[in-house]
Amino acid sequence: MMENKIKPHENDKTKFVSTKEFIMYLMGVFFYTTMTGMVGGNRNAYLVNVLRLPEEQTSLFNILTSVIPFILNFFIVMYIDGRKMGKSGKFRPVAMLVAVPMAIVMMLSFWAPKGLSGTVLMIYVVTLAVLWAVFCTFGNSINMVANVMTPNLKERDHVLSFRSISSAVGNSAPVVIVLVVGLIWNKDNSVLIDAVTGTSIRSVEGLQYIISAGFCGVVGVITVLFGMKLVRERTVYTAEKKNPLIGFIDIIKNKYAWTIILSEFLKSFRGISTYMEAFIAAAVLGDISKKILFVLPVGIGTAVGMLVINFLLKKFDARQLYIASGIYSVCANCIAFGVGYAYFKTGTAILQVIFIVFLFLIGLQFGASNLLPSMFQADVLEDIEAKTGKRFDASFPFVIGIGTLISGTIASAVAPLLLYGDGSVIGYIQPTDLVPTPVQSFDTKVTLLFFYTIVHGIMMLLAGVPFFFYKLTGKAKEEVHERVLELRAQNENLMD
Repeated sequence: MMENKIKPHENDKTKFVSTKEFIMYLMGVFFYTTMTGMVGGNRNAYLVNVLRLPEEQTSLFNILTSVIPFILNFFIVMYIDGRKMGKSGKFRPVAMLVAVPMAIVMMLSFWAPKGLSGTVLMIYVVTLAVLWAVFCTFGNSINMVANVMTPNLKERDHVLSFRSISSAVGNSAPVVIVLVVGLIWNKDNSVLIDAVTGTSIRSVEGLQYIISAGFCGVVGVITVLFGMKLVRERTVYTAEKKNPLIGFIDIIKNKYAWTIILSEFLKSFRGISTYMEAFIAAAVLGDISKKILFVLPVGIGTAVGMLVINFLLKKFDARQLYIASGIYSVCANCIAFGVGYAYFKTGTAILQVIFIVFLFLIGLQFGASNLLPSMFQADVLEDIEAKTGKRFDASFPFVIGIGTLISGTIASAVAPLLLYGDGSVIGYIQPTDLVPTPVQSFDTKVTLLFFYTIVHGIMMLLAGVPFFFYKLTGKAKEEVHERVLELRAQNENLMD
């Protein structure tokens, strides 16, 4: 039931979320995303540089850890959407329950028992990755809370905007943490190398990941639990039990949902680009912990880009900005490639500075791609709710995931084969015990940069194309929201 008995037409004039609740929610989101960013940003490098899996096993790992969790998620999202809304809400209890298991699995994701190799090691890492993906599906409930914290449309968009900013910054935080941990010691320290070589830690780089994951886990659990304790869910749900399978049909029948599905399908091919991030840092800077020099300019650009998008939303609608951001992305990435190529060729300091500037400019586009899709999804959820009387906060992302599963699996399977091994396009040289930081060729650096920049820009340009047919903006969006408020008021009266 709603805490505030307010008439539907007054909802958009009333502030529901207190400052304390807003701040604690953002802190919870920030450190939750720090946990997911720790795994998402470093696991590929861990498999290649620390466990030193051959490219075929890495490719198989990526396929299995895309397909298996997706099948399991089919049942998980039906459970989440089918949960009754109790006194503690619908999504908050799930996020709180999963916080501790997530932290434990995150730690184990960067640790392998001594002596594991071959098929047994593969089974071990795949099992942990599947568990991690399952816990992330439950943990994503913390993001769903933003959709239901307030019935005020402007306030909801405000919460969604800052949630996206908090998530983007939190996702980049592990880069700083790994760097700081790496600065604690010198990787040429023979005593430290002797201490970890031959143990379950496997390498000094592996030790960095374990310590960083431990810090992210402890802080993440504390902030998620406190954040979810203080927030409130205020959206009214119908008490009528629905067949969850019908929900998938209702989503698929919605034309605006298909705009997002197609866009996310195209955008997920950029997984090839994001896969290369850690390896281009290692190739250019000679140390993967220095990845911050690549990620930080992009991360700052992302945060600034979100603030710019928030300002531009006052003058343009989200659809226009998303299409424009795709055009901007391909231009910025192509220029960044050209500058990077010249820098790799000459090593000129001024070109290095210009290249860093363009990494920042690339990040500006991430502001749009991180912020606007969450708003589109919230609006389409309301459009479906207005037409069916049902909400599908968990099922909708799952249906979107059908497209991203296909494109994302292709990208994650192809990326290792492109990166290293016999016949690879990029020719990245894996570290060994004798050569822990191999020197990469000029061609390898340039090809890495091509996939990191130009391929990403092309995918973001294509992701904006479906939105030429998206009309749920402006007055149409406001009318849908008004119908939803009236429907929720009727549900509240029935529940009373």
